[in-house]
This record gives sequence, structure tokens and C-alpha cells, in this order.
Amino acid sequence: MLSFTGKIVDIKRKLFQLDENKTYDVEIKEHREKRSLNANSYLWLLISEIASVLNSDKDSVYLIMLKRYGVSNLIPISNEVPINDYFKYYEVESKNEKYTWYKVYKGSSQYDTKEMSILLNGVVSECKELEIPTKEDLEIQRIIEEWEKEND
Repeated sequence: MLSFTGKIVDIKRKLFQLDENKTYDVEIKEHREKRSLNANSYLWLLISEIASVLNSDKDSVYLIMLKRYGVSNLIPISNEVPINDYFKYYEVESKNEKYTWYKVYKGSSQYDTKEMSILLNGVVSECKELEIPTKEDLEIQRIIEEWEKEND
């Protein structure tokens, strides 16, 4: 299997090196760096701190933060289909005889830089309201900028 990352000129060069008598499956997608673990780790650290102050668990707090600052979509699902087979974070919006409309929240592991920035800044503001110490604004901005560089 041939797998590599490169500019279009590099891809063309590699293609011309392949055996023309063989058949290949090719998938080309835009390269994206992995998200910074610092931003994600910091998010979970703050969520754990909030959970501690509120005498709650971090998964419940995480869901609250997704609802306040996260990304969601409304989707209809047949009433005969159990939603928890498909989605982890959701709530019922409305229901009729055939379908239930769910507000489904995307987990932060699937976020792009902008989405993560909004979520992290929202969680930081929640911490400030609860008087939970956070990194200085400049340090948070540095974490987000580092993440943006990795994802451009």
C-alpha cells in the first residue's frame, strides 16, 4: 500500500512511478494535521474542575458545555430506531407519529479549529463565573493559535 502526504506536484510524480499494468484504489483528501492535544487536554481539565465545583460528573458537564457552545444538527429519526445506537450526545426536540426530531451534538474530538476555539473559550468563561482559576487569556490564545497552525 502506498500512502503519503504531499503537494499535487509530488502526487503526480508518485503516480508516474506506479506500475501501469496494475490496478490501484486511490483516495485523495486534503491534508489536515491532528488537533493539538494541549487544547483538548485543557478543555477536559477545565470540565473536570467545573464538575468538581458543581458536585457533578465530567460527562454531564461536558454535555452541558456542548449544548451551550458546541455544534449541533436537527435530524429526524424513525420512532422505530433506537437513537443511542447512532449518537452519543442528543436531546429530543419534537416528535410526531412517525419521527422524532433530535438535536444531535458533535463530540469535540470531531471539531475543527474554529469550533474548538468557541467551545474552549465558552468553558473558560464558565470557569471564570465559578471562580475557577484558568490560564491567562494570552496563554489560551497561544494554545488556540498553535492549534490553528496545525489545522491550516
